[in-house]
Amino acid sequence: MNKLEAFGHIAALAIRGELVFPTSVNAALRVQLALDDPECPIDKAISLVLAEPILAARTVAIANSAMFNRSGAPAITNVRGAIIRIGYHNLYALAAAMVVRQFGSKITDPEVRAKAEQLWDHTIHVAALARIIARQVTGVNPDTALFAAIVHEVGGFYLLSRADEFPGLLEDDPENWQPASEEIITREVMHKLSIPEPVAEAIEGLRDGFLSIPPDNLLDTLLLANHLSPVPSPLAGPQREIPPHSDSAIDLFIDEDKLKSMLEESEIDAAAMSAALLV
Repeated sequence: MNKLEAFGHIAALAIRGELVFPTSVNAALRVQLALDDPECPIDKAISLVLAEPILAARTVAIANSAMFNRSGAPAITNVRGAIIRIGYHNLYALAAAMVVRQFGSKITDPEVRAKAEQLWDHTIHVAALARIIARQVTGVNPDTALFAAIVHEVGGFYLLSRADEFPGLLEDDPENWQPASEEIITREVMHKLSIPEPVAEAIEGLRDGFLSIPPDNLLDTLLLANHLSPVPSPLAGPQREIPPHSDSAIDLFIDEDKLKSMLEESEIDAAAMSAALLV
């Protein structure tokens, strides 16, 4: 089976709703869906998190990370305190991160696993940047930006999780039809994961989207975060040459000092997230 046939087969299965998720993904997904209710009592949230030991450990770890504890407050040692510190929205994003991460947990092929690791590294950097960009540039909800960035490559992770079954997925793509197939698969995976429509629309817009001047919405936030990420996606096609920062449109809304500060902060947050979410 060549690459075109492999993509066609997986896309057809996705359209029919026949998506194959690892058991660990289904477990984390159940937690995520329950946390989608903003009225979920904290005791229920605590019990849901405690039922998934890895999620419980990561919740406490990220609550104590530099990302959520810049003031140097005493370390939190329990799930209740961790949830109170990071909030439901970020707990929801954390559960989503586990869903995304678990797609690559069973990959055995070294080449595919390397791609999955780079894609995860890319995702973490985009997530850290998106949260900062939302807060300092676009004005969108930083929690929503963080969540959207964490799941923006979920279609790619799903494809890599199936690559052991379909080796043709790793072949070269000289005709560049992969993006269209991946878009279909991404849409269906997001539907299966109940990604909110505004987030799904922004993610789908990444393929052909253009940055607004000034940037002021979730799509702009993701476009900027992807543009500034020091780690590219291993699944992205050839990118157009981008002019140096001093000659680009980014100068119109982010000066050099602010950009430097944002990139430095994002590096700290990305390192903290990567350590806290290691599974």
